[in-house]
Amino acid sequence: MKQEINPKDTNRAIAFELWTKSPMPMVTFTKTFDVTRLRKVSRKRGMKFNMLLCWCIGKAASQIEEFYMLPKDGKLYKYDRMAINVIADNVKGGLSFCDVAVNDDLEQFNANYMHLTETISRTCQDILDDEAVIVGTSAVTGTELDSIVNQYSGIFNNPFLAWGRYRKGWLKTTLPISFQFHHAQMDGKHAARFLEELQRIINSI
Repeated sequence: MKQEINPKDTNRAIAFELWTKSPMPMVTFTKTFDVTRLRKVSRKRGMKFNMLLCWCIGKAASQIEEFYMLPKDGKLYKYDRMAINVIADNVKGGLSFCDVAVNDDLEQFNANYMHLTETISRTCQDILDDEAVIVGTSAVTGTELDSIVNQYSGIFNNPFLAWGRYRKGWLKTTLPISFQFHHAQMDGKHAARFLEELQRIINSI
């Protein structure tokens, strides 16, 4: 569920005033993550690597208050739940989208992820949750990438993470991940805390 809130009653008051009318309010950070643990868990438990990464993203984001507030059309909204947007290839050769609810239970998240991605791939029908705050993701695994800077359309203001193919080293597997966010939603310190928390969760999964 979402509700409109007064920015002046939040810690985003100044940032909201500064950045809601900016022609380019999005900020992009890129950080190289050690995903050795994710790769091992993926192989050992037979779980998709990208599913595991999405679960870690949701777990890290759900711990930061600013992720639950989102500017849209000159207003600020607060949400009481979160979902991860996932893109999947469909049977028609195009792309379909689904929103997977954030869940602390990895097994449940995996079941939902697999069911939703298989459904949209087969039916070519998006499954979206308009009442949850969305953290977007995109895995461009056809090549290794150093960074991805997404377009800003002015329509979608939600946080967005993107990555390419992970890099296998002798003892460590790494993956650069780009994180784009609306400056009215959070500042650099919040984004940095999220990225640090994401690495911690990846290491402990």
